[in-house]
Amino acid sequence: MSKILFKAIGIWLVIVVFAILNGVFREKVLVAVLGVSMALPVSGLLLAVLIFLITLMMVSFIGSANPMVYISIGLLWIVLTLSFEFSLGYLVAGKSWQEILQVFNIRNGDLFIVDLFATAVSPWIAARRRGLL
Repeated sequence: MSKILFKAIGIWLVIVVFAILNGVFREKVLVAVLGVSMALPVSGLLLAVLIFLITLMMVSFIGSANPMVYISIGLLWIVLTLSFEFSLGYLVAGKSWQEILQVFNIRNGDLFIVDLFATAVSPWIAARRRGLL
């Protein structure tokens, strides 16, 4: 089980790198091309697609035929993602909790909740698509 845990965390770290690159892409390219109001939702959708594609490419690495493993990985990734987001926002960026919670404000165009959903379901869906389940 510990091997699966380390593999799952490794895949999540790859997703984090791409999430950070997606944020840079949003700020450097999408804002200039689409404007601030459209850049955030487009970036959110792009990240959801990236999460699924990365998971699809790497899910075979997990090496399990148990559906509960992939459901558990999705839940683990949610915990890790929320921990990362809140820790980074509060401890590194110095944001208030109210500012950090704005990532859940869909009215502002932030689709973080969509990305969390993609994070939660991608391991199981990808395992099914790859014929592991």
